[in-house]
Amino acid sequence: MTTSANVFVRIFSLSLLLSTAASAQDLSTSRAAKVFDSMPVIKNIDQATISPDGTQVAYISSGELTIASLQDSSTHAVSVEGKLPLRAVAWASDSRQIAFLADLPGTAPAAQVWTAAADGSALTKHAEFKGYADAPSFSPVDSSRLALLFIEGIPRIAGPLQPMTPLAGVIGDKIYEQRLATIDLRSNTLAQLTAPNVYIYEYDWAPDGRSWAAIGATGSGDAHWYIAQLYRIDNPSGNMHKIYTPKLQIAKAVVSPDGNNVAFIEGLMSDEGPNGGDIFLVPMTGGAGRNLTPNIKSSPSYLKWTGPSQITFAENVDGKSGFSTIDTLGGAPQPLWNGEEYIGTGAEPDASFSRDGSLTAVVRQSLNSPPEVWAGPIGKWKQVSSINSSVKPAWGETRIVHWMNGPQRIQGWLTLPKDFDKSKSYPLIINVHGGPGYACQAKWNHETSGLESAMGYFALCPNPRGSFGQGEAFTRANVKDFGGGDYRDIMASIDALAKEYPIDQHRLGIRGHSYGGYMTMWAETQTHRFAAAVAGAGLSDWLSYYGVNDIDDWMIPFFGASVYDDPAVYTKSDPMHFVKNVKTPTLILVGDSDGEVPIEQSVEWWHALETFKVPTQFVVYPNEGHMFNKPADERDYAVRSMDWFEKWFAKAGEKK
Repeated sequence: MTTSANVFVRIFSLSLLLSTAASAQDLSTSRAAKVFDSMPVIKNIDQATISPDGTQVAYISSGELTIASLQDSSTHAVSVEGKLPLRAVAWASDSRQIAFLADLPGTAPAAQVWTAAADGSALTKHAEFKGYADAPSFSPVDSSRLALLFIEGIPRIAGPLQPMTPLAGVIGDKIYEQRLATIDLRSNTLAQLTAPNVYIYEYDWAPDGRSWAAIGATGSGDAHWYIAQLYRIDNPSGNMHKIYTPKLQIAKAVVSPDGNNVAFIEGLMSDEGPNGGDIFLVPMTGGAGRNLTPNIKSSPSYLKWTGPSQITFAENVDGKSGFSTIDTLGGAPQPLWNGEEYIGTGAEPDASFSRDGSLTAVVRQSLNSPPEVWAGPIGKWKQVSSINSSVKPAWGETRIVHWMNGPQRIQGWLTLPKDFDKSKSYPLIINVHGGPGYACQAKWNHETSGLESAMGYFALCPNPRGSFGQGEAFTRANVKDFGGGDYRDIMASIDALAKEYPIDQHRLGIRGHSYGGYMTMWAETQTHRFAAAVAGAGLSDWLSYYGVNDIDDWMIPFFGASVYDDPAVYTKSDPMHFVKNVKTPTLILVGDSDGEVPIEQSVEWWHALETFKVPTQFVVYPNEGHMFNKPADERDYAVRSMDWFEKWFAKAGEKK
């Protein structure tokens, strides 16, 4: 019998061989490689934040910080010694200075804390430490005091999407906790305030500077975000008082202007970062939470108090970005604006607000327009940056589309083939998003839908039940039903779109990563309609997955119980139980240090397809996590996927 260690050595060696050989030959000369390398290159914008007085915007693009005046359009570039990459900018409440972090080079996180005057002058380094730091924020009453989140001595960037540290020694003996800390900018002293066994995910200052509202959990930070609770933290003692225990996940806690209440988003969320749910309110002293947005048909994702009883929020509205307001004293949400574009820098729509809420800084983009910084009243923004002004899309038009699955209306984004000719027929690739608590949105995307369009394919990104964008009931509609209604929503798109567009039914493809990888594996056990499939970091076996992933707390809200307590609810959604049905040629891709969906899941699927003689290829990317960080690996992933589809689409075309 072959030992598991030998199996992994063989797989790892094979993966490297395949990757190296293909990169040197096929992946440099194939049509997909040439198309990918011809794609326009943009500069990403990682943050845009408006000063409290609304006169300036600071934004970071590719680690470079720029301060732009909204009064005379002047700009100031800010750089520190060594031209280190910068991130996480924060304005002082008086708008006269900013703070930001500079990342030091090396394999383990290390950072510096800097401040500068509002015009970029008077650069001052206040601290340098080993560990991961994030989310600096000035005290609202004292510009000499800065709060931030800090993980001392952690050997990797924090978060479950990052490459996991290999297991060794006594497991669980060392847990790195993210603590709330403060820096006195006069003495440059760092004080870690919260308990060393509690992980703080986010925080917000109370207006008087004497406390914070924070979301935190005891134990492993990667795993326990799903069971985090809301706390009030005293300043400077760091004493924590639990004020709310949610039924689901919570995010974006913000304290009211009078300091008496905390608003936050609570809902079914698959990952930290992609936020969606209802807006709740709870007293700062603790008590029952009050749902301000029951039955709302959108997914709020970011909150800002813009009056004593008014909250303005960003939201996903049927796949579009939007803004609305809600009065905490009562009444329905009032829409302000929405559009077929993406507004934000993170996983879901967001914005930066001036102190009075009248002005915002946003990053706007669409599938046909690259990102830029804009500022002004909501919906009346004026462009601030022009870093991507020369970039034009190299693909076809993208349209918002809808179709029905029984009584359920489903939304998605369809990108037409480049140089689309309605008299010709084209392949269709369905791109299933991750999550499932996430959504396809109108983001500039040259590696997936843009590349597929440039290759001459239709590219569909659907938002089936379980996605954000149509309210919390829709997001919860696949609870205990993975691979059920969500799968049927996706499949219904094919026939619905074929009535309007010339889709070649013999050349259909499906792909996805994470939940999208799971749905790809599941789909090929349920249908033979697809000519090819690409499963990235997919979940193939719920039983084994439950035991090896780093974030198993996420599964309880979706399945109602652990796999040990209710194996049947997992079994009915388990691809491995139906693997004998698979006939679809499948490319399997995964990072070897993935903690969210460990490599073993891809190993199981590859082994099963090999056993049943299904055409397959398995590629492992060394030192990559659930999210790929290396540009060469991102290129390989994209090009290899397109090569796979092109190969099997050609074979399907020959059989017609």
